[in-house]
Amino acid sequence: MSKEIRYVIEQISNEKGISRDHLRATIESAMLTAVKRKFVRNENIGLTISPESYELSAFKIKTVVQNVVDPHIEITLADALLLNKNAKLGDEIQDPIDIKDFGRIAAQTAKQVIMQKVREAERDVIYDKFIGKVQTVASGVVQRKEKGMYFINIGKVEAVLPIKDTLPREYLKSGDTIRAYIAAVNPSTKGPQIILSRASANFVAELFKMEVPEINDGIVTIKDLVREPGERTKLAVFSSDHSIDPVGACVGMKGTRVQAIVRELRGERIDIIHWTTDIRVYIAKALTPAEVDRIGINEEDKTAMVVVDDSQLSLAIGKKGQNVKLAMKLTGWDIDIISESRYSKMRLDGTDKDFDEIILEQRHGG
Repeated sequence: MSKEIRYVIEQISNEKGISRDHLRATIESAMLTAVKRKFVRNENIGLTISPESYELSAFKIKTVVQNVVDPHIEITLADALLLNKNAKLGDEIQDPIDIKDFGRIAAQTAKQVIMQKVREAERDVIYDKFIGKVQTVASGVVQRKEKGMYFINIGKVEAVLPIKDTLPREYLKSGDTIRAYIAAVNPSTKGPQIILSRASANFVAELFKMEVPEINDGIVTIKDLVREPGERTKLAVFSSDHSIDPVGACVGMKGTRVQAIVRELRGERIDIIHWTTDIRVYIAKALTPAEVDRIGINEEDKTAMVVVDDSQLSLAIGKKGQNVKLAMKLTGWDIDIISESRYSKMRLDGTDKDFDEIILEQRHGG
């Protein structure tokens, strides 16, 4: 039987990546279950597998007593000395069981329990491996699509990418290699379910960590990040080292770093800006790619009015208001955008009022 046990342990260990000690303990538990099912009386049963020879030993554990009351769990000192010459009253002695006594039914039971335990051990290994990878990016190969999910092979393990978490208009084919954000690892009776996402804002943040060493090293920090998946991402970055330009670090030489991310995101536009505590400057940068002429703010209710050249108005607002909406999410401020021509008319209507006063009037219906 030791050859069979060795073969099972070595084969499963190599195929599934489960440690041999873990498998040996698993098989010990399975075989012990089978032994207990065969010896249905009140025996206290033990079982071990040698880590060197893989020999299986089963035994009844009996207490050495002066007078035996229950022979299933007790043994006289005289009989105990035959098993262990150092035995004394009160000791627990191992009384060997002939493994052949298992019989065909017990052997089959052991096999079934072993396979069950091995599957449980495999699920535990997968869960332990991937629970520590949540909130990171994994690479994988698309296997198939069914029931609103893409099934992705990520290193001998199958993960799921819900179609709702892919990019808009993205169609993945079997065999495509992609990267995705590990959003969650959920335990289940069939094994851990690894949930991926390509639509998460965190996916973009992790891609930048992978592409930009300064972010991975903590020199450059992503302070804020907002995203409209498949359309546009805005991220604000800050450098703790004044000699390093955080925007330049993210863009890379000739744009190589950011372009690698844009390709992964199927052409999604990415605006990278300097993070600053100066809210006027921050709002102006948040409206990139538009150029801002003037900004007035109302700090009390965190509202701002921005003036742009007439030619920049549609760019500042963006398609369906997307650019200004993302700028508001990024800064946390409510932003109104007006053209230079409209602002000029406002100035004419309030000849002696400075810009902040005009904004205050407009925001409160003055």
